[in-house]
Amino acid sequence: MNKILERLNKLRAEMSKSGFDWYLMTSDDYHSSEYVSDHFKTREYYTGFTGDNAVLLLDKDNAYMWTDGRFFIQAEKELKDTTITLMKSGEEGVPTLTEFIRENVKTGETLVVDARTINAKLGKRIEEILSENGAKLKGDTDLAGDLWTDRPAPPSGDVFDLPVEYSGELAGSKLARVREEFGKKNASGLILSKLDDIAWITNLRGSDILHNPVFLSYLIIDKRDAVLFVQDYLLNKEPVAGLKAEGFTVMPYDSFFDFLATYRCEGKILVEKSVVSYEVLEKASLNNELIDSINPTTSLKAVKNETEIKNLKEINILDSVCVIKFMYWLKKEADLEKVSELDCAAKIDGLRSEVEGFKDLSFATIAGYGANAAMMHYEATPENFSYLKPEGMMLVDSGGQYLKGTTDVTRTFIVGPISDDMKLHFSKVAAGMLALADAKFLYGCTGRNLDILAREPLWELGIDYKCGTGHGVGYFLNVHEGPHGIRWKYSKDVEEAVFEEGMTVSDEPGVYVEGSHGIRTENVILCKRSVKTSDGQFMEFEHLTWVPIDRDGIDVNCLEPKDIERINKYHKETYEKTSRYLSEEERKWLLEQTKPL
Repeated sequence: MNKILERLNKLRAEMSKSGFDWYLMTSDDYHSSEYVSDHFKTREYYTGFTGDNAVLLLDKDNAYMWTDGRFFIQAEKELKDTTITLMKSGEEGVPTLTEFIRENVKTGETLVVDARTINAKLGKRIEEILSENGAKLKGDTDLAGDLWTDRPAPPSGDVFDLPVEYSGELAGSKLARVREEFGKKNASGLILSKLDDIAWITNLRGSDILHNPVFLSYLIIDKRDAVLFVQDYLLNKEPVAGLKAEGFTVMPYDSFFDFLATYRCEGKILVEKSVVSYEVLEKASLNNELIDSINPTTSLKAVKNETEIKNLKEINILDSVCVIKFMYWLKKEADLEKVSELDCAAKIDGLRSEVEGFKDLSFATIAGYGANAAMMHYEATPENFSYLKPEGMMLVDSGGQYLKGTTDVTRTFIVGPISDDMKLHFSKVAAGMLALADAKFLYGCTGRNLDILAREPLWELGIDYKCGTGHGVGYFLNVHEGPHGIRWKYSKDVEEAVFEEGMTVSDEPGVYVEGSHGIRTENVILCKRSVKTSDGQFMEFEHLTWVPIDRDGIDVNCLEPKDIERINKYHKETYEKTSRYLSEEERKWLLEQTKPL
């Protein structure tokens, strides 16, 4: 019997003893974080699936795991021999989690979930469905976590201040703006549990989640006070203690739920139900009337100020130089048959570590050769990796965390002969990325208005990629942030955000052919004002990323004249912005790589 089945059966035995019929596990920590520390990887412990987004539901006989299209190939591989049924979210004929619960949880049964690790919106919906079915939800136990042998300890990283020359605004000023914003929604208070929002408003950074400079915390803001809850060992340390001068009160992290259960705001409290936990909702509603709305911190954080924009432009050029140096090494110096995916990741990670102000990677580098690149979030490990060959393509998705900002860039490199289909796919992906970056659009557009620009060259071929085209990017914060994004599919559960001047967003179409190849070309782009006419204010994007698109993969016969014009213009600017940072040999090579098609 494999270890996953042993763990599931052990949990089932304890469920039976306690009279529980169903057990639900999310991928969340107590803060709805996209990435979590090892302590909170309970769902991974019971499934063996290492992807970031999944939900596990099991009863005494069966187990089901839902995940999205980014992870289908990976999940099929990692769930093999676990007896867990993969539920491919969004695919035809696959019920959603709530639909499945409605159809399968019967009268008198009990479904268990740790209420701290499920968002309030989903938790409330499940509670309603169970009530309609004559079943009940139990949220006050972490049975799965209690049975986890050798569970890692909770994170306990240090916290440091982000000076104003990087943040561009003092914490007290941000606090005043946040109060003004929630006041516009007739709220007198705000509960924050989202770690990057708290890090932004306090101008503090931490290390409690790998590659995400955040720290375990909660924050309650009302018109008179701002109470920050942090772990005990930080209470009297600078810079946490220094926040008192900016209008904050500091309390122990473990006291948060007891405080919340007795807290009474002088007016309504704003909570974003899709990110606060079900436990937060339950405690906050004991003595308060709540307003469900997006955190004002999320929207304010997304619009970068002048200092942040200046720094981002500078650091993205230096970060792009790292990718260019890696590309030169891969194509000119590396002995491909002796180079592994791990070597590629180590090479590019090492180049970034030499940049001034480097603090960490922005995520674990994705270096996938050949068919491995068809898994969008593939990560080579010492137990599972491939060596390159002088043929095919190598995809590298990587980024850094710097004092001057967060970067994210993907390039697919041609390392030998490729098929005509691969060249077609590569060329169309490049065309889509540059078409979106070249967009002119009226103010008021959201990412759903713009997604077609990147996707159309592929849709014309009957090809799609099972993810969004773009995500917001933090400033020395999470590499993925909202509220804006670029995707085509409407969802009533996702609040769409208008593009504002100062927002940064990724632009990353791709092609993923299982068993063959994966291609992604990604830049980060900055939204800014364009011309204003009698028809309104027009907006446009500006590239922050400056890395050549491998000309060895481009077939000009697959491209329209406008596509070729865009590639040539981008390559010309890439050389102008980065060549000064390269050696003479690297400059000569880059000049050849960026010459007009």
